[in-house]
Amino acid sequence: MTEDTSQDTLSAGEQESPSDSELRRLSPFELKDELIQVADEAVKTRAAVMLNAGRGNPNWIATTPREAFFLMGQFALAESRRAWDEPGVGLAGMPRSPGIARRLHDFLNASDDDAGVQLLRDALEYGESMLGFNPDRFVWELTDAAIGDNYPVPDRMLVHAERIVHEYLARELFAGRPPPGHFDLFAVEGGTAAMTYIFRSLMVNGLLQKGDTIALGAPIFTPYLEIPRLEEFSLHTVDIQQSAHTKDGVHTWQYPDSELRKLEDPRIKAFFVVNPSNPGAVAIQQESVDRLVELVRTRRPDLLILTDDVYGTFVNGFRSLAADLPRNTLLVYSYSKHFGCTGWRLGVVALHQDNILDEALARQPPAQRALMEERYGSITLNPGKLKFIDRLVADSRAVALNHTAGLSLPQQLQMTLFSLFSLLDKDNVYKKRCQRICQERLKALFDGMGVPLRDDPLRTAYYQTLDLEAWCREHIGEDFVRFVEEHHDPLDIVFTLARRHGVVLLNGSGFEGPPWSARVSLANLDDDAYPRIGQDLRDVVRRAIDEWTQAGGVPPPDLH
Repeated sequence: MTEDTSQDTLSAGEQESPSDSELRRLSPFELKDELIQVADEAVKTRAAVMLNAGRGNPNWIATTPREAFFLMGQFALAESRRAWDEPGVGLAGMPRSPGIARRLHDFLNASDDDAGVQLLRDALEYGESMLGFNPDRFVWELTDAAIGDNYPVPDRMLVHAERIVHEYLARELFAGRPPPGHFDLFAVEGGTAAMTYIFRSLMVNGLLQKGDTIALGAPIFTPYLEIPRLEEFSLHTVDIQQSAHTKDGVHTWQYPDSELRKLEDPRIKAFFVVNPSNPGAVAIQQESVDRLVELVRTRRPDLLILTDDVYGTFVNGFRSLAADLPRNTLLVYSYSKHFGCTGWRLGVVALHQDNILDEALARQPPAQRALMEERYGSITLNPGKLKFIDRLVADSRAVALNHTAGLSLPQQLQMTLFSLFSLLDKDNVYKKRCQRICQERLKALFDGMGVPLRDDPLRTAYYQTLDLEAWCREHIGEDFVRFVEEHHDPLDIVFTLARRHGVVLLNGSGFEGPPWSARVSLANLDDDAYPRIGQDLRDVVRRAIDEWTQAGGVPPPDLH
């Protein structure tokens, strides 16, 4: 790559222009678009390729469940034409149930014996023998979902799909040890839809009110920071900081006891947490889970917990907070990262049938209950008994369109097939490969930086957030940190990487993380990109050290 010597270490002073000052108000995902433009201009002047490690979209996909989806489409079209066929017009009927399971078996037997065919065969056997499904009813649901010719019924989630996804969550998010009882599931358009629906329903049902206080496990995925600040919510937030460090100054992205004790404050109505964390990318350690469980059971039985567990599959033995605190927890899960399907928009909200939200609704004063009975009176004869998760469904369509609520049937079919693919992968071959992709890229990043990588079994390796200030304070010294803070802005890190190297990262400060930090996505670039990103990060630090040395600073003699 041709060296560009026209700019100083951290682009000193460039970030003070009015346009860049305005950029500091943007969320990291919006700032990313500006950085892409900067990086694109930079690489035009040299023999380089822009590396955008800012987005978490994986660059792999799960093929077998997609093959099964398209096979179901072929079978479903044949079933539609079997009911009514006008080929000259391009018109057919709706699939019919009687004998449909036998016909699917015949269809599969006549097909090539590839991975998608085998998945469907195994799925039929699993549904019938393990879950006790009626064969025709199960196959008709799959077939009708492939055609997409009906509204979702039930609107919350298709019957067989819900049971299969329930089993998937028990395996992947509860480590095969779910709590007693049953979770109601609501299939939604990805984790982002889940967030939107939950915030709104908590507010309209009076479970949260303007001016209330919620806690956020920080740093955290930015919508959890931004939604409470919107005028229609106007919630106060308290950060529960993942501020624990190792002795050598490395962030562990864990919660010290002192931070968890903030949740003892009865003014905090809910705790919103991403677990494993984003951008920290680690699961909550067992000691902290135990302390949180003890706190809820003894001091805060009224505390609502929302846990966003999208990265759970990247940590072996992961167990959601919903497993230990099912009464208090709303669980959000998205299929997007594990299966490489962000474009499908597949997510689910899970709420245990024995939960504090329904109890809180039943205890509301008469005036509030009357308002809710008026709100939901058009969809049920007993609105006061409508469960929170069913209110969530209705609110997702502004109540008046409740009869059209629910995730589209083709989306529910693909979600079901993803779940079956995982459930039937007894040796976790696909899961282990996804984990290995991220872990190998993380090692390559650290090799490029020339920094040893410590082991952490709780690490997803889906992201790596680098706190340069903490590292520099430990390995170079306080004088160097003070010099950089006096002469540069924290955003200089990401702008310098974009301008000098064509590398796009997200600023950690946008996640309420350490100001001098940056998040690297280890999921969305080819393997050979990560050593280069590590080298470019090392170059940024080296240039800052040179600038400090020229100003009279003395780096440690053992600094390499």
